[in-house]
Amino acid sequence: MSKLFHPYTLKNLELKNRIVMAPMCQYSADEEGFPTSWHTVHYATRAIGGVGLIILEATAVEPRGRISANDLGIWKEEHVDGLKALVAECKKYGAQMGIQLAHAGRKCSINSENIVAPSPVAFSHDYQTPRELTKKEIQTIVQSFKLGAQRSLEAGFDIIEIHGAHGYLINEFLSPLSNQRTDEYGGSLENRVRFLKEILEAVRTVWPKELPMILRVSAEDYVAEGNHPEDLAAMINLLKDYEVDIVNVSSGAVVPAPIKAYPGYQIPFSEIIKRETNLPTIGGGLVTTPLMAEEILQNNRADLIFLGRELLRNPYWALHAAKEVRDDVPWPVQYERGK
Repeated sequence: MSKLFHPYTLKNLELKNRIVMAPMCQYSADEEGFPTSWHTVHYATRAIGGVGLIILEATAVEPRGRISANDLGIWKEEHVDGLKALVAECKKYGAQMGIQLAHAGRKCSINSENIVAPSPVAFSHDYQTPRELTKKEIQTIVQSFKLGAQRSLEAGFDIIEIHGAHGYLINEFLSPLSNQRTDEYGGSLENRVRFLKEILEAVRTVWPKELPMILRVSAEDYVAEGNHPEDLAAMINLLKDYEVDIVNVSSGAVVPAPIKAYPGYQIPFSEIIKRETNLPTIGGGLVTTPLMAEEILQNNRADLIFLGRELLRNPYWALHAAKEVRDDVPWPVQYERGK
């Protein structure tokens, strides 16, 4: 059997293969953050298509934490039922379900929201200047992540991902490019990781220890003065008491910066974090072919492979990939004639 289609176990969660659908915003929720029929069709199709783990798009823990007015939300109890129905529909077809808990911070694009960040520095000229968070407000957001995790459990998710990447609020605290604070939440690496540490500590009081948790990071800021993979590895090593089970390694987007993107461009970052933290990783970044995914796994450069745009183009990628890596996996019985 190929490694791509070999099962993988995280705590009590068994994935039928190593293929992960990356969280990708659909901007299709209603303006109260509730999922629509689009989400059911979109995610269930990838479950039918053979994806082992689906991670729901960035789901905001408070209204001002949305990237857009049509982001999914988990900031109130009323959101649970719609998410529960979505999870149940996808799990019918053999996929395990994750959710990415997120706060956009200074990259919230909703003009009516009073946006916040570690420091009063705008992402770019196209964004509002955020208000600097007080320590009391920081604790309110920590509790919002805790409540989001509790609601995720109620909705039946198998795994949660804390979104610490792509220039959103947690990433803004982690990076010296966006965090200019002089209190205990800014300055040193240990201080910049404090907000994330408090979130993980709070989340672990409601998210069962037997269920896994993912941390997504931007391992490279693409600016000399910013974070690099070794910095993220050092931060992650400070978080091990809070049981991060696997690191989803991405990069960029905390400040506007040129990125030379090519197939597999983020895999070296995954290798560094895997080596320096001794934690498993989810790697990806313009991975399109099954043979490329298999090479990454066979050479221990990552433990799981995330696919983004490739799954937008082809929701049945996994079914076709099996043939390319000389594996035989069952197709949905309704599609057997096409196999």
